[in-house]
Amino acid sequence: MTYLELSEDDGGAHKFYEVTASGTQVTITYGRIGEAGQTKVTGFPTEAKAQAAADRKIGEKTRKGYAPAVRGVRQRRAITRRSVTSSRSTARQAPVLWRFASGAAAFGVFVDAERCWVGNQRGDVYTVAHSGAVTNRFRLPDGVKCIVADDFWIYAGCDDGRVYDLSGKVPRSAYEIAADVDIYWLDIRDGILGVSDRDGRITTIDYEDEFQWARTGRGGSAWMVRCDHDAVYHGHSNGVARYDASDGSLVWENKEADDVLFGWQERHSVYAGTAGRAVYRLAKGDGRTEAVYRCDGYVYSCATSPDGRHVFAGDNHSSVYCFDASGERLWKLGTGCGSALSMQFLDDRLYIVTTDGTLACIDASEAAIAAAREGTVPQPVDVKAAATLAPVEPSVAVETTTEASGGVLVECVREGDRLRVRVSTPGYEEWNVQFPREIREAGARYVVDGVRPSGRGGFYRAYGEIRRLV
Repeated sequence: MTYLELSEDDGGAHKFYEVTASGTQVTITYGRIGEAGQTKVTGFPTEAKAQAAADRKIGEKTRKGYAPAVRGVRQRRAITRRSVTSSRSTARQAPVLWRFASGAAAFGVFVDAERCWVGNQRGDVYTVAHSGAVTNRFRLPDGVKCIVADDFWIYAGCDDGRVYDLSGKVPRSAYEIAADVDIYWLDIRDGILGVSDRDGRITTIDYEDEFQWARTGRGGSAWMVRCDHDAVYHGHSNGVARYDASDGSLVWENKEADDVLFGWQERHSVYAGTAGRAVYRLAKGDGRTEAVYRCDGYVYSCATSPDGRHVFAGDNHSSVYCFDASGERLWKLGTGCGSALSMQFLDDRLYIVTTDGTLACIDASEAAIAAAREGTVPQPVDVKAAATLAPVEPSVAVETTTEASGGVLVECVREGDRLRVRVSTPGYEEWNVQFPREIREAGARYVVDGVRPSGRGGFYRAYGEIRRLV
C-alpha cells in the first residue's frame, strides 16, 4: 500500500491518493484529506500486470506533486455553516400548497419545469414533482450549500469543496474548490463557476475546473454571488459589487446594501437580502439603488416574479413577505415550517427551503396574493418520501458499451500534464469538452448522449449518460 498527499499551503489542493496492489487487483482510494474518499477496484490478468499498473498510478501522482505521507496527520478543510436563528411567526399562514420535510436544515433549492430540488445539511438531495410527489433521492458526502442550474445541468455545491453534477443517473464531481476557500455560496453560468467565501473573496473557475480569476471584496462573509453572461455580482458584509465576467475588473460598488445574506437576479436588476431588515433592488448597469423593501427581521432569502412585478422575502422569524414592485408591503405571513433560508419563484409559485428542512410550495399567483390579503389561504398538504426510495451516491464507475451509434464519441488525450477530452465524431470543432475529471483516462473513448457548444463558444459540454467504449 502506498499513501500519498497533495497539500499546498498557498491555497491549492488538499487531497490524498492511496494505491494498494493485492494479487491481481489494484484498489485506488482518493478524495479530500480528512474524508473517507471514493474507491475504485480494477482486476488484471496477472499479479505482475497489477503491480505494474499500481506503479504507473503512483508515478503519475508523484509527478504531479503528491508525496508519501501518514494518514491522519493533516486535517480536513475548514467549513463554516451559517449561524441562524429562527423563531415561530405569529402571523397568519401563508398560502402553502404542499410541503415536504427533508430531515435537516436546507439551503439548497432549485426548480425547473419538471421538478423541484432540495438539498440539506446532511447531504441529502431530493427531487419532488410539482404535484408534491417525491421522485428521487441522492446522498452527497457532505452538507449541501446550494443547488444551481446552468442550462441542462444541475449542480449541488457541498461542504466537502466539490460541486456535483446531478444531471445524470449518478452524481459526478464537476468542480473542486481549493482547500483554503471556506465556501459560502456558489453560482454558475455557461460553465464558469463563481464562488464566494468567508473571507469576502469572489473566485471564478472555468469549465476545465481551472482557476480563472479572484478578487477580494471590501468586506467579509460573502453570502451572495450571482452570475450572468457579462458579470458576476458579489455581496458581502460591506455591500454589493459587480465584476466583469471575463477578467474580474470592478465595474461598480454599492455600499448601501450592506450585511448581505442572499442574492437574486432578474434581467435588469439584482436583489440583495440583508441583515439590515431590507431587500435592495440594484440596477445592473450602474449599481444604483432602485427600491428598498422593508421587513421586520433579518432577510435570509429573497426572490421575485419575472422582472420584479412582485418581490418576496423570508426573515428569521419564519415569516414570508410579498411586496409590489414599488416597495409597498402587500402581506407578511407565517411559513408554518421554519425560516426560509433560500427561495425561488417559478410559474406563479414560490418555493422555499427552511431551517427545519422543509421544501414548501407557496401559491404566488395574482389571485392567491389577493386572497391571502383577505385572509383566505389553502390547507397545506404534507408529502412524504417512500420508505423504499434508496439514495444514489456519487460514483466514478462508468458503464461500458461496444456500440458508438446513437451518441457522440469523445476521446481522452494527454496534453502536457493534463488530460483533455475532445470530440471524435466527425463534423465537430476541435474544442475541448467539459467532462468529469475523475473518470478521464488517457486513450479511453466514451460515448455520451450529446454535446452542446457553450454560449460563449470555444468548448463543448457533454450531457446525458456516459459510457466507455470497449
